[in-house]
Amino acid sequence: MVSKKITISNKTGLHLRPAGILSKVAGGCKSSVTLIKDDKKVNAKSVLNVMSAQINLGDEIIVECEGETEEADLQTVIDAIESGLGE
Repeated sequence: MVSKKITISNKTGLHLRPAGILSKVAGGCKSSVTLIKDDKKVNAKSVLNVMSAQINLGDEIIVECEGETEEADLQTVIDAIESGLGE
């Protein structure tokens, strides 16, 4: 398992549109992808789960990947989040 802590820079946080984009990116990963905010863990491959985490601008989250391509998948998801997810 690999993980990385990041700060959300998207102006709207991970609400409907950015959550949908992130879920699509995570869905393309072979590894399991989990987002952790405070003590809440959600499956990043589900847009509803991502939205339920209420991740906002400035929040620190941990992205965690586990599986055969976990290193590459972690970088893919981090890159997507840091790109602004269509803001």
